[in-house]
Formats: sequence, C-alpha cells, structure tokens
Amino acid sequence: MADFIQTLQTIYTFMIIGYVLLSWLPNARESFIGVALGKLVEPYLSVFRRFIPPIGGMLDISPIVAVFALQFVAAGLIAVLNFLIGSF
Repeated sequence: MADFIQTLQTIYTFMIIGYVLLSWLPNARESFIGVALGKLVEPYLSVFRRFIPPIGGMLDISPIVAVFALQFVAAGLIAVLNFLIGSF
C-alpha cells in the first residue's frame, strides 16, 4: 500500500512540474495536454495561491510549497498506514 501511495505522489508531482514548465512556453497551456494538466493540477495549486502571493508580481512559488505539502501528506499517510497495519 505504501508503494501505491508513493507512486501516486510521484506521478502527481511530475504533473505539477509539467504544468509549471508549460507556463514557460507560449500557448502551451492551451494545448490538449496543457488543458488536461490544468484541470487536474490547478484545483490543488489554487489552494496554495490563495495564501502565497507571487514574489515581485511574477515569481510564483506556490507550486514548490504544494509539492512539499504533497510529499509531507504522503509520508504521513504512509506512516499512519504502517502503524495501523503493524498493530494487527
């Protein structure tokens, strides 16, 4: 079960990174892949964008914080599952 959670966390992290990299290319977010990634990643990133304003009006660090939070939650979930499974 821990491997499954770790795999999902890794896939979603790569999706976030891909979405951020698409912002560097003109009109890439309007492509099929950009729209699909936007629908999957933007709801999660919008939570962090509400609390973390862009630095200097241009540099958005919310994806970095979002990836750290995702890793933290995945590690916590794995630890809880290991504790529960280990207690049986």
